[in-house]
Amino acid sequence: MHKAAKATILTIATIAMTLPASADKLKGPSTLKDFQPFGTTDKDHKHQAYDLSFDAKGHSYTCRTNYKKSTNATDFVVGNQITYEIDDDEATIKTQQNKKVECKIVRVENLAATP
Repeated sequence: MHKAAKATILTIATIAMTLPASADKLKGPSTLKDFQPFGTTDKDHKHQAYDLSFDAKGHSYTCRTNYKKSTNATDFVVGNQITYEIDDDEATIKTQQNKKVECKIVRVENLAATP
């Protein structure tokens, strides 16, 4: 192999290893910790927005639904199992009854390590 080809392969491998881990989507099961209304409805905000909280991969996440889309609060029971998919600052939450909501991550907290 020529030196230039080896250098190119080495450069590509180095770049691939240094890409941020956040480029991958986080997926998995969790328990819905909290589901609270956010804000109020008015002429400009037709639907109620909600904040959802859940734990994933050592962090506690809070995400907010879009006030432009309707969300049925009774579909998201606190304490029930959910499946999450996090992509950058966007999340999709899905219940065991296949009810789904998209939301924007508004808070991330490190979970305290237990001794």
